[in-house]
Amino acid sequence: MNILTEIKQRATAPTPPFFQKVKKIGLIIAAVGTAVITAPGSIPAVLLTYAGYAITAGTVLVSIAQLTVDEERLEEQLLQSEK
Repeated sequence: MNILTEIKQRATAPTPPFFQKVKKIGLIIAAVGTAVITAPGSIPAVLLTYAGYAITAGTVLVSIAQLTVDEERLEEQLLQSEK
């Protein structure tokens, strides 16, 4: 199977509840980092560095959580689509 096809299928497959929470946390972390970087005015360099790290960490969390598949719900969907 083509790797891009598999990634697309995993991205659209149902996500387990735990990883849905992880995805929301990752989005919040990335949003906070983005807000700090785009804030007007003079921001200390250390804070900007940590904001960049927060954006990276949040993006990684969201990506991993999105590609995690709930196998049971996926099989249920496949069985319902075959009917």
